[in-house]
Amino acid sequence: MVPATESELDATAELLRALAHPLRLQILNAVRAAELSVGEIEDVTGIGQPGLSQQLAVLRKAELVATRRTGKQVFYRVDGGHMAALAAFLAGMARDGVSTRVLSSAPTAALVEPVSTTKGGAAGFARVLR
Repeated sequence: MVPATESELDATAELLRALAHPLRLQILNAVRAAELSVGEIEDVTGIGQPGLSQQLAVLRKAELVATRRTGKQVFYRVDGGHMAALAAFLAGMARDGVSTRVLSSAPTAALVEPVSTTKGGAAGFARVLR
């Protein structure tokens, strides 16, 4: 199901922004199988303080991780609710995109025609052929 309202699309974009960082993906990968303390996450990922706390704060704000406090220790785990909704959104986009276009067996390089060429590191342009 594709989000229909602007606020749903905004929320989806926020989730994607929260996921769009290699350290946050590394943290999520570490806590997807088991609940871990901050110290355990640091040991598993090698991400030191204060960077780890900053990245965990972004994941908490996006509600991609859930926390549990025991004494002074905070434990993190993946919060499946938003992840499942995001996965359904992306699966729908992929499904709808594949069903509405004809897939060619031509190599990708054959679908791009150079428009101009430059030398010395300047930008080059291409036109996508369909």
